[in-house]
Amino acid sequence: MKPLTLEWVNKADDDFAIAGREIRVRKHPVYDAVCFLAQQCVEKYLKAYLQETDQEIPRIHNLIDLLKLCSEIDNSLGLFQADLWILERYAVRVRYPSVSAEKEEARAAFKIAKAMRDVLRQRLE
Repeated sequence: MKPLTLEWVNKADDDFAIAGREIRVRKHPVYDAVCFLAQQCVEKYLKAYLQETDQEIPRIHNLIDLLKLCSEIDNSLGLFQADLWILERYAVRVRYPSVSAEKEEARAAFKIAKAMRDVLRQRLE
């Protein structure tokens, strides 16, 4: 794995680890953070994949746009589009007042991040 790819992976894994710890917290869990960090994890893994395959990494944060770029290299990644539409909502939505994620949303977001992480780690190794 290229050094810069590894940096992306490490940052993504940090987000994943924090989200994983937070989802297990019993007192005052912050489900908004789990959802946001799940989105961030996937964004960074998609960028890691682009980096490893010598593609230009655009300075964007939209998961669907990043997935399209990755799908040009491996079209099987397109199967995750519906899941990434779910995560995409958490890039901004939960960071504003009067919108909060519930436990089930956080669990679903974390599950999607785990699935994408597993698939992309396999592609990167």
